[in-house]
Amino acid sequence: MTSHVRPNGINIRRGIVVAADSAATSAATTELGDLPTWRLEDLYDSRDGAALKADLDSATERARNFEAAWKGKLTDAAQKTGAQGLGPAIAEYDELDDLFGKIGSYAGLTYFSDTSNPANGKFYGDVQAKLTDLSSHLLFFALELNRIDDAVIDAAIARDPAVAHYQPWIVDLRKDKPFQLEDKLEQLFLDKSMTSAAAFNRLFDETMADLRFEVDGEKQSLEITLNMLQEPDPEVRAKAAAALSATFKDNLRVFTLITNTLAKDKAISDRWRGFDDIADSRHLANRVERETVDALAAAVKDAYPRLSHRYYAMKAKWLGMETMNFWDRNAPLPETPNAVIPWADAKDTVLSAYGAFSPEMADIARRFFDEQWIDAPARPGKAPGAFAHPVVPSAHPYVLVNYLGKPRDVMTLAHELGHGVHQVLAGGQGALMCQTPLTLAETASVFGEMLTFRALLEKTKDKKERKAMLAQKVEDMINTVVRQIAFYEFERKVHTARKEGELTADQIGELWLSVQEESLGPAIKISEGYETWWTYIPHFIHSPFYVYAYAFGDCLVNSLYAVYQNAAPGFQDKYFDLLKAGGSKHYSELLKPFGLDASDPAFWSKGLSMIESLIDELEALDKA
Repeated sequence: MTSHVRPNGINIRRGIVVAADSAATSAATTELGDLPTWRLEDLYDSRDGAALKADLDSATERARNFEAAWKGKLTDAAQKTGAQGLGPAIAEYDELDDLFGKIGSYAGLTYFSDTSNPANGKFYGDVQAKLTDLSSHLLFFALELNRIDDAVIDAAIARDPAVAHYQPWIVDLRKDKPFQLEDKLEQLFLDKSMTSAAAFNRLFDETMADLRFEVDGEKQSLEITLNMLQEPDPEVRAKAAAALSATFKDNLRVFTLITNTLAKDKAISDRWRGFDDIADSRHLANRVERETVDALAAAVKDAYPRLSHRYYAMKAKWLGMETMNFWDRNAPLPETPNAVIPWADAKDTVLSAYGAFSPEMADIARRFFDEQWIDAPARPGKAPGAFAHPVVPSAHPYVLVNYLGKPRDVMTLAHELGHGVHQVLAGGQGALMCQTPLTLAETASVFGEMLTFRALLEKTKDKKERKAMLAQKVEDMINTVVRQIAFYEFERKVHTARKEGELTADQIGELWLSVQEESLGPAIKISEGYETWWTYIPHFIHSPFYVYAYAFGDCLVNSLYAVYQNAAPGFQDKYFDLLKAGGSKHYSELLKPFGLDASDPAFWSKGLSMIESLIDELEALDKA
């Protein structure tokens, strides 16, 4: 493909939220306690500082020198050892990947700290442009390496330990070989990236950050408005939904343009590279077979009646409704505790759950709190959603959340810290091999959530509180599995339809409603206004077809957790080996020690059955 140099963007996870208004933030901070902000000085002291300038200068000089030293010489190098062999070349490329990633991460994290600040936007854009230009000096490396005969590469790996060290990366790289273009076209794709997909990604982010939603005469952010959908008062939920629909509708034109442009841009890239299916480029990036994803999607869709349809019918009855409005989907049960959870309690909850599984895991997670690797407050202009960004092995990850003290916020914290622990452990693989494919990228995060949930559930003896907790977990799992597969099916429909021409907002809305009605079932009433709610999902924009990774990860962790519950000997050690592997092994190889095989249809059924068993438990509690 174009390059294996680390991308400079940051993937937003766990849905999308936008920072609260300042008054709400101030009130929330008082109730929540001291919320940490991250310490970006660990990367660079400032955007104008000498350290960043020195690294940019170094990156420029080293990239040019690397091209001069190795371009056109890799076939010859593959037949040598020592200083003239491939080993030093790949090692230098690895170091450059780390350096570029550190610079790009600092710019990205600065920007996402406050996307409304024009200076942050300019800094981020300028750094992205600079790194893209410098990447042009490195573009040749992966392309030229892939043109070397397999027999020559195999011999180099067998002969030279310095090359053998990078064998997993080389083998992985060569999977891109059938889809790479000749050098000038790859250069064009790289040069145009800043003014094509990246530009529309930024337009989406900045548009979302600026949106305000009017409820009872007060304009507020998306995060606050979405939070109102979890309020006990049905009238409050209805007003919030109306405000969301109204603002989404007012901005349909720009979101429709972004969606059409990015879908067309992807189709052009896929056509030039020779991908057969609209999602094949994502499957390749994930190092997962299309058949495995198809089997997952089919298993989840087949389970809709047993999972979401059944659960929402039960919930409607608990809420005293025949059918729920679409804005009632995440409404709390009457039994749900309403107290705000202070930050200190959330920290203790997650760390104790992690520590009960593995003291080492808790120690790694504790560093995020102690060393200011977390940004927690909701504030104007702050990035939407929540994410854990790995940065680079020579530095450390950072976690962003928008913490408002809801039980789901505690689970989000557990989720993102799971990513953070994974990223710390995988860092030992180096910049080129630490990046975990999305098939396993959600493993540690979902496992961290599960540990936290199980720890809380075990402490809960009150029947009503237990019911509320189980219901919330079931809803989270439905959102992670059923909803994400519905998102995946929506994306497939949009990208397929876009091949026939530009789509109107109404057409996109119809596709959205078709998958929502199928996945939610007859207990959810889909009414006017919901047809615009596709607009705020960031994954459709930043990472097309990413969403099935959540379902993949949830089902995988359900199966993995079942192995853990059965007290499999040495589970913790095997689990840490999985996390430490990063991207150095295929997911199938990493699952073998646990006796799991994702190519087996029964694997997905086993994962889905855990969700079904929690619904069974809820039903039993209801009848008791």
